[in-house]
Amino acid sequence: MNQVPTIRLNNGTLMPQLGYGVWQVPDAEAAQAVGTALEAGYRSIDTASIYGNEAGTGKAIAASGLPREELFVTTKLWNGPEERWGRDNVLREFDASLSKLNLDHVDLYLIHWPRPAREDYLAIWKVFEEIAESGRAKAVGVSNFLPAQLERLRAESPLVPAVNQVELHPLFAQAELRALHASMGIATEAWSPLGQGKELLTRPAVTAVAEKHGRSAAQVVLRWHLQHGTIAIPKSVTPARIRENLDVFGFELDAADMAALDALESGRRIGPDPAVFDV
Repeated sequence: MNQVPTIRLNNGTLMPQLGYGVWQVPDAEAAQAVGTALEAGYRSIDTASIYGNEAGTGKAIAASGLPREELFVTTKLWNGPEERWGRDNVLREFDASLSKLNLDHVDLYLIHWPRPAREDYLAIWKVFEEIAESGRAKAVGVSNFLPAQLERLRAESPLVPAVNQVELHPLFAQAELRALHASMGIATEAWSPLGQGKELLTRPAVTAVAEKHGRSAAQVVLRWHLQHGTIAIPKSVTPARIRENLDVFGFELDAADMAALDALESGRRIGPDPAVFDV
């Protein structure tokens, strides 16, 4: 089994630096896909309420026979479609996620989007403080939060998010946000760490580094994440690629390789802009 390094979150919880994401995996396929990932050696699984596959993910976890303490399970609050979210909404959704996962706690619970126009993310975070205090989430954090929102949480809450999960890959590297996270003690986690595939993985700079190391384009991009200290959660339903994405610990990128991938920064998002996203 590959020995995945861990990141120590700001409350002392250890989180694997490489995990398996199940975005866009139908619930009927999730049990098999997550089961394959667990068999391959992944111990961190990232799901979300809106993905609709918490039940399948929970089935795979139960069927794996792995001790619960060896696993790191993340899920997320989908704070919609209500215009503003109150305490009862949040607790109801958290309980529903635990029930679908068939778990008594998760290791990380995230606010999926800030939805700044609603002005309720601070109230939601206050409920997350309760959830963290209860122990039913070992750590709590946010996803897609921008610097101003993180600064507001810092100003108005004693609890610093353990993680901010954001779009991050060589085409959109978010260096300034990563620096802010480091200054605040927030771990950076990348969704779509492979840039959703073809556009990034066929770039000559990426394929040249891959050829140099005798590795796939996806493997060198995942190494780039690891060497920048980012937590990455690649997603695939193809067993060979699930295993390949975990096989990234037998080589290292040198300074020239890292610079070549860093130079791909385009400043352009693939996914929604958190400043305006409110679906």
